[in-house]
Amino acid sequence: MKRMKRFSLSMVLALVTLAFFCTGAWAEQVTIGFTGPLSGPGSGYGRDNLNGLKMAVQDVNEQGGITIDGTNYTFEMQSYDDMIDPSAAVNNARRLRSREGARVIFNPVFNTIAPLMEINEQKGSEFLMMAYSSTPKIDELDNDLTASIPPPFTAYVKAFSDIAWEKGWRKAAMVVTLGAYGDEWREAFRHHWESLGGEVTADKPANYYTETDFSSQISAALATDPDFLLIGGPSEPTGLVIEQARNLGFEGGFILVDQAKMDYIADVVFDGDLSLMNNVIGIAQVLDVPSPAVKDFNKRYEEQFEVHNTFEAMLNYSALNIVFDAMEEAGTVTDPAAIKAAMSKVLPQNAENVPTPYLGMLETKLLVPATAGVIEDGEYAKAYQYLWWPEDEEALEKYKEMAPSGIENRWLPLDGYTTD
Repeated sequence: MKRMKRFSLSMVLALVTLAFFCTGAWAEQVTIGFTGPLSGPGSGYGRDNLNGLKMAVQDVNEQGGITIDGTNYTFEMQSYDDMIDPSAAVNNARRLRSREGARVIFNPVFNTIAPLMEINEQKGSEFLMMAYSSTPKIDELDNDLTASIPPPFTAYVKAFSDIAWEKGWRKAAMVVTLGAYGDEWREAFRHHWESLGGEVTADKPANYYTETDFSSQISAALATDPDFLLIGGPSEPTGLVIEQARNLGFEGGFILVDQAKMDYIADVVFDGDLSLMNNVIGIAQVLDVPSPAVKDFNKRYEEQFEVHNTFEAMLNYSALNIVFDAMEEAGTVTDPAAIKAAMSKVLPQNAENVPTPYLGMLETKLLVPATAGVIEDGEYAKAYQYLWWPEDEEALEKYKEMAPSGIENRWLPLDGYTTD
């Protein structure tokens, strides 16, 4: 009798297993790749990007993955540290593609994105390059298998400058991070600021990755009597620059480059004290994004990872959800070209589902509003949402209807990006 029961149980298990295979309910696993800085000075930045991707993978798997032609697919995140070394990034990507089978790879630094864009279209080794960098140079490169995730930093150059101009600021001094990104930012800012009629009184770059004492650069900049300082690199050293400038007696304003996040600086560097951050212009705090999904995402993210939520996490989360939807739309998890071609077809995203909904796509650039904020009198005073791609009033109204409501929309068309 006992042998009969065991036999019956075995038969049941075999039949259940057969049913899973026949119906396609037995999920196949798809690898999403990431190479980026996970150690060294850029590790916090790399972690923020990766955490958003991990959350997206976790959430889609909890919802049952995706289904294509009756086959169910779930996902895993495979990440490698490249320490912002181009050779390491290329080796990591080749390994992710050949050994792990990744057809979609994320990277958050232009110094490593550029060499990856030289190999991701090689026949037989193609992968979709998901590039998290705000430099417009990504969109100037000829690469059909790339999607760039954040708004171009030129949108922030114009948005921040226009807010500063409205405040009556006219004289700027720059103490921005060294390197290609900082060089591009300073050049773009100087060009736009001077086109408005403003003056750049000093340019004193500093290495935000190795220095902790910025007093010599700040003192030289303040000696030119500016209304505000353009500063920034990673958020934590940017907080040190603010503190040291105040200690040197500076009472003017600050504009933060888009890499530095004002709410991260306020909460992590200054423990929530905004007293040193009066008259700061930068990317808005994450909770100012009007998407209905933001508060829940913020709560879950900070509970799970025990770090401050950032736009890097939210934008990567939303971008990976585009990939999931595009795979279903294209009917493939292995063809990067088909997945890329399907991305525009699954947009706009629903603001109920993702914290930073993308509204469209223009060649390589995913279209998401740029959000700018201002700290005044000890509080987050204002926030604006900038639509930087509509080419005319008709297109602007169309995208306004798509964008999350509850925040002031401003039109900021950028050369090279406008679309109807």
